[in-house]
Amino acid sequence: MTDTSTTLDPFPHLHIRPPQGWVNDPNGIGHWDGRWHVFYQHNPDAPVHADIHWGHSSSADLLTWRDEPVALAPRPGSIDAAGVWSGVAAMDDGEPVLVYTAVPDVAANAGVALARRDADGAWVPGTEMAAPAPGGDLREIRDPFVFTAGGARYGLMGGGRADGTPAVLVYAADDLDRWELLGDLLDSSDDIAAAVAPGKIWECPQLVRLPDGAGRLRWVLIVSLWDDSGERHLQGVAALVGDLDLSGSHPVFHPEAGQRLDTGPDFYAPQAVACPDRVLLWGWTWESHTRSAEQVAGAGWAGALTFPRELTLDGDRVISGTARELTGLRRAEVPVSGAGAGRAGAVEVSVPAWEAATGGRLVVGLRGPDGEREVWRTPAGAADSRVLVDGSVVEAFAGGLAHTVRVYPGPSEHWVLRADLGLSVWELGRP
Repeated sequence: MTDTSTTLDPFPHLHIRPPQGWVNDPNGIGHWDGRWHVFYQHNPDAPVHADIHWGHSSSADLLTWRDEPVALAPRPGSIDAAGVWSGVAAMDDGEPVLVYTAVPDVAANAGVALARRDADGAWVPGTEMAAPAPGGDLREIRDPFVFTAGGARYGLMGGGRADGTPAVLVYAADDLDRWELLGDLLDSSDDIAAAVAPGKIWECPQLVRLPDGAGRLRWVLIVSLWDDSGERHLQGVAALVGDLDLSGSHPVFHPEAGQRLDTGPDFYAPQAVACPDRVLLWGWTWESHTRSAEQVAGAGWAGALTFPRELTLDGDRVISGTARELTGLRRAEVPVSGAGAGRAGAVEVSVPAWEAATGGRLVVGLRGPDGEREVWRTPAGAADSRVLVDGSVVEAFAGGLAHTVRVYPGPSEHWVLRADLGLSVWELGRP
């Protein structure tokens, strides 16, 4: 029998996720009552995508997260009997409102529903949809998002048409309880969108404004790319930079440039939150093909949310970096063999949660009895590297690019880092 006593713990203890069950998309992110609130898609009973609820965590500092009671659950015989799917939080008359995808039976009939807090702080969903499924040539629609522009409030929904093309629909939503469909914010007839964001359905649309460094605020539309024509449906996340035209009968987004928001294989369905001084973003990091179904069932958990990130613009390019608060997770410098922290060379790391930073290039790997395997290296052209590892979640940042990948250390494997300039390494832990 293989001795696994020295296997590094794969559970991401510092990321948002409960001790067991399934986790996917971040939802309903906001700040109220003096705390950050992050909800997420959650099956509390099994590590599979089924019976979807809204889990809930909160934090005063973006570092230490407290598991809160499940906020929303499917209600038999109701508008959300088949699932309470992704959505956002909005403020209405000074109170937070959860705006979510209500699935009565099948995904084609999904619509927008709301939940408000009662006097005891419990979330109470409504009995009617704010926006029912529009029908027509839309085969699927989901994932509401709410934003303001030109003094009006609008809602977005991601969708896909029967002909296999994606679209983002825009609604008038000044009355949060009664959305009015206006038309398409964007569809794949736009050449830039078609090239940067291919897919059958655009999921989880997010529309925020970022300063571009030249004194302008630019609109950025983020869409997650769903393509069910092959085995792997989740095809990554695109960020489109452009202009929001409010001169016509409804808002229209005109992309001017675009890119993938994360270059890794295990990042999807992010949610962006416009704060007074920055835009924060969380994503879902999924299991991909890292673990078998049997391994997932045995562990009892699957999926996590990423660490919070900050988005900025450099011209037409969206830059992803770690939220500034995350330096607060740094504990003591990691004991290493080989070159010490702060010096060039190779180091070994044998703790499950750590951070490494260097002003140059970095190669991250795992070494064990069967040899060494590479996990990530700084991409060509980047002049800096930062990597945060928490159990099986690896988040790497270099040259403004983010890369998220899930990696499960094997028995007796430890991390190996090679840098061409000074390297600093810390163990990570809660304050």
